[in-house]
Amino acid sequence: MTSSKAAILVVDDIRENIDILVGILDAEYQVKVARNGEKALRIAAAQAPPDLILLDVMMPDMDGFTVCRQLKAAPRTARIPVIFVTAKDEIQDETLGFELGAVDYIAKPVSPPVVLARVKTHLALQDQKRHLESLVQERTRELNETRLEIIRRLGRAAEYRDNETGLHVLRMSHYSHLIALGAGLSTDEAELLLQAAPMHDVGKIGIPDHILLKPGPLDEREWQVIRKHPHIGAVIIGDQQNELLRAAHTIAYSHHEKWDGSGYPRRLRGEDISRWARIVAIADVFDALTTRRPYKPAWETARALEHIRADAGKHFDPRLVNAFFEVLPDIFQVMAKYAESEPLNVKAP
Repeated sequence: MTSSKAAILVVDDIRENIDILVGILDAEYQVKVARNGEKALRIAAAQAPPDLILLDVMMPDMDGFTVCRQLKAAPRTARIPVIFVTAKDEIQDETLGFELGAVDYIAKPVSPPVVLARVKTHLALQDQKRHLESLVQERTRELNETRLEIIRRLGRAAEYRDNETGLHVLRMSHYSHLIALGAGLSTDEAELLLQAAPMHDVGKIGIPDHILLKPGPLDEREWQVIRKHPHIGAVIIGDQQNELLRAAHTIAYSHHEKWDGSGYPRRLRGEDISRWARIVAIADVFDALTTRRPYKPAWETARALEHIRADAGKHFDPRLVNAFFEVLPDIFQVMAKYAESEPLNVKAP
C-alpha cells in the first residue's frame, strides 16, 4: 500500500548523522537514505522521487554542491527542494548553495525542532507551488480551448459563405492532418495544422456574395476580386505571436500559391511556400473537387485523384502528393464521416 506520508531523502556519508535525522523525521515522514552522491541521484530519479532532500555538503567523491548541481540540471529532479545540512557556515558556501538552487540551510549539529520546522515549511511551500502551477495549467488549457474554438468558428463562418453546411473545413482540416503525418511531420506539428487549417479561407468574409455565390464561371474582373481573399484572411488574423495563429496566418495567406510559381497572391515557388500551406493546398483542392459548389457539380473521386496526381510538380509539391496517396484509405474514412447531406461520389480509383 502506498504511504500517504511525504518522502524525505537524507544524504550523508556518516552513519551517525543519518541516524540522527532519521530519528527526528521517521515519525512524520517516509525517510529514504543514501550514503553517497551517486546513490542519492539514483533514488531522486526513481519512479517515486522524494518530496524533499536533506543533503550533506562535505562528502567524498561527490560533494553536496555537485549533487545539487546535477539534481537541478535534470528535468525529472529539478523541482525537488534541497536543504543543505552542513557544518560549513561560511557566507560564500551558503551563497554557492543558494545559487545552485537549494532552498535552505540547516547547521550541524542539528536541532530537532529546527529540522522539523524547516522540512514542514518547505513541503508546504512545495505543495502551494504545485497547486498554483496546476491552476495556471488549467487556466492555460481553458484559454487554449477558447482560442481553438474561436478559430474553428471563424473558419466555419467563412465556409458558410459558399458552403451551406460548413463541413468543408472539417474534411480538409482532417485531410491536412493525415497528409502531414504521412509526410513525416511530428504529431505536434500535424495537430497544429489540424487546428490552424480551418482558417484558410477566412478572407472569404470580405468577398461580395454576388461573386462568391455566382452559379457559374467567374469573369476576369471577378477573379481579380476572389484572388484577394488570401490577403484579406492574413489581415483578419493579423501578425500574431501565438504559434497557432501564426500558422493560421501563413496558411490563409499562402494556400493558393502553386509549386511552379503560378499561384497567388505572391507567386511564391517551391519551398518558398510554407509546408503547411502546401499541405493545405492539396487537401483544399481535393475536397473542393469532390464536393458540389455553386459553380460546379461534385467530381467523381477517381477523376479528382487523377487531377491531384497530374498536378504534382505544377500546382502541388510532388513529395506531398505522394504522402496524400499513401494515406488515401484514411482520407476516404474522413470523407465518409463528414459527408454532405447529398452523398459524395466516393469511388476508389
